[in-house]
Amino acid sequence: MIWLVLAALAVAAMAPLAFSLLRHASLKKRKGAALALYQAQLAELELEREQGHLTAAEYEAAQVEIKRRLLAAAETADPPVAAKGRGLVLAALAVVPAAAMALYLVGGTPWLPAMPLAEQQAKAREEEALLQALRARLATMDPHSPRAREGFVLLGNAESAREHYAAAADAYQHALISGFDPTLAAMAAEALARAEGRVTPQAASLFRQALAQAPTDAPWRKLAEERLREAATP
Repeated sequence: MIWLVLAALAVAAMAPLAFSLLRHASLKKRKGAALALYQAQLAELELEREQGHLTAAEYEAAQVEIKRRLLAAAETADPPVAAKGRGLVLAALAVVPAAAMALYLVGGTPWLPAMPLAEQQAKAREEEALLQALRARLATMDPHSPRAREGFVLLGNAESAREHYAAAADAYQHALISGFDPTLAAMAAEALARAEGRVTPQAASLFRQALAQAPTDAPWRKLAEERLREAATP
């Protein structure tokens, strides 16, 4: 059942930190708790998407926010922690997974069986029909209009959620016709890289343009820089 899987994920995420706290007299990596929690949230978010509990837009927005927090936590320095705080952190390790599971049991549906294959296929056909209708509508619109831009972003998000990265990259690049946007360019570059299994020259160019025009606190900046390092590695 899904709630057992989530419980196992929570335990797996928290266990390394709990072991470290019990073994050492002081907490050397306070940020480890935050990193483990955000990683568990990403895993849970993926499960929610696969089960159809989240729309493509909701999934993308939640994933970006969690990754932003994950990057912020990873960049935080490791200050010393007083011994008196050790007990509080240990208590939190037990309370946080339990509280998360309780909230899921209240608002979730862990007792429902998996969707039958026939229903999954029917849902996939329905989604494809909706996307075909969206593509047809976009084909009649001025590609420079704000509405067309919104439609192409929506299409790109949907294709990315289905792991159709080539189609997602094409949609994002169409959205860029009406004006350059660093975040959108980074999304197009990442989709291109995933579609090809490597950072292509086109993807690298989009990453560079995005980084050149993005604010210094852009949540995806570190990921883009890492992609460019991959492209530079022979």
